[in-house]
Amino acid sequence: MRIVIIGAGEVGFHVAKALSQEDHDITVIDIDPAKCKRASESLDVIVIEGNGASPRNLSEANVQEADYVLCLTRVDEVNLIASQQANELGANKIIARLRNQQYTTQDSIIKPEKFGINHVIHPEKEACREIVKLVHHSYATQVTDFENGRMQMIGIRIEKSSPVVGKTVREICDADSEFKFGIVTVIRDGESHVPWSDFIFSHSDIAYFIVKKQHLSALMHMLGKEATETKSIIILGGSKIGRSIAEELENELNVRLIDVDREKAEWLASKLEQTMVLHGDGTDVELLKAENINDADSFIAVTESEKTNLLSGMLAHHLGVKQTVIHLSTTEYMPIVQEIGLGAVLSKNMSTVNSILKFISSSQTESSVTTFDEIDVDVIELSPEPGSKVTTAPLKDIKFPEDSIVGVINHHEKLSIARGTSQLTEEDKVLVFAKSNAVSKLKKLFES
Repeated sequence: MRIVIIGAGEVGFHVAKALSQEDHDITVIDIDPAKCKRASESLDVIVIEGNGASPRNLSEANVQEADYVLCLTRVDEVNLIASQQANELGANKIIARLRNQQYTTQDSIIKPEKFGINHVIHPEKEACREIVKLVHHSYATQVTDFENGRMQMIGIRIEKSSPVVGKTVREICDADSEFKFGIVTVIRDGESHVPWSDFIFSHSDIAYFIVKKQHLSALMHMLGKEATETKSIIILGGSKIGRSIAEELENELNVRLIDVDREKAEWLASKLEQTMVLHGDGTDVELLKAENINDADSFIAVTESEKTNLLSGMLAHHLGVKQTVIHLSTTEYMPIVQEIGLGAVLSKNMSTVNSILKFISSSQTESSVTTFDEIDVDVIELSPEPGSKVTTAPLKDIKFPEDSIVGVINHHEKLSIARGTSQLTEEDKVLVFAKSNAVSKLKKLFES
């Protein structure tokens, strides 16, 4: 496919990185020389320095022949104008990132479709969806749905008391042959490992399991964790993300929201009918103690300040809150924060990236990619071609790249966790988990 990406910031860069692994023809446009330099030096893409809303630059990028144009700058108005120009030039489909959610309300005067936009991504909404999933799975550091929610990838920190410590993947699987799950990657000392059968678990590992949704309780039992129900949450920050979370959960949970700005706190109190809104500083230890933070099930730090989110998250973790969720804009910090063990960490930028990739892959028949910044492993959907190597023998007899593992097999919409004895057919679709350096070798096994 030919894809033009307008905006080479965090979102545009990571989308380009994921799509370039799929051998698509990618062109990136950005007005910032530093961002252009980063993209040209790090990615296998064509880079054009200039205004992404300029018809001349869009024509130079061959937008008229593009299957997708992704308008991903930080400025809504630029994205709207770029979308309109790309549509006039003949682009097939257009995806736009818009921070102002009023553009997609029913009473909006300016509708995205008037600009030729096929799909709108709201970064704050995407982050809100991920946080709400985490709140409902307070034992997890990450929750990602696959196969329309029937399969979930759950990130779990292995505690010292866990029954799996000191055991190999093979031993854990053999202990309960009836319960099927996959272990797709493990973070240890800041590095991602794709675990094969002889991998031994250690405490403080963050393991990512793939499991059918109805088997989550069995997974928690195996890991020695209690899947407690979330009843109360504290949100720090009345940002768009904070407000969205409160609106989403205030009718089912006890929700408290803290904001340092008195006027904003008063305005939020008038808008959020079931949420207790407090004026205060989330880094004030006495305030957190006064609010009995140790009794809260989740503390969610989503202010506009990364430093505030990090510090308040550390304090909440130290004071005994059951789950801490920290929002960061700088994706480079995410693996480090996760390694420290403060809790779940996410970025609206990466949430946006994966929403875009899912939309593109949903309309394609070829392989698709989901990427994560906190783990150095991509999730790739592949279908074996007739006569390909993966269809000739059970998976245990296929020489897969070391940094890859088959996780899920979809045979005519019947899902199963892959095992060494599983044998693929050309009628299957599979989810494969792999480091980027293994992707090209992996794909050759699925080609005839």
